[in-house]
Amino acid sequence: MAKKVVASLQSAGKDFAKVIRTVRSKKTGAYSFKEDVIPNDQVKDFIAKN
Repeated sequence: MAKKVVASLQSAGKDFAKVIRTVRSKKTGAYSFKEDVIPNDQVKDFIAKN
């Protein structure tokens, strides 16, 4: 599945980045991963916010 996302990002241009972050569940304490595709100019703001 990752190959499809990477291929679509390359064909759309170099304007977007795939950001993967860990999210901890408050109920169980387990970690999960959340993937987002955001514009390159918003990456620093996204990481600083979360």
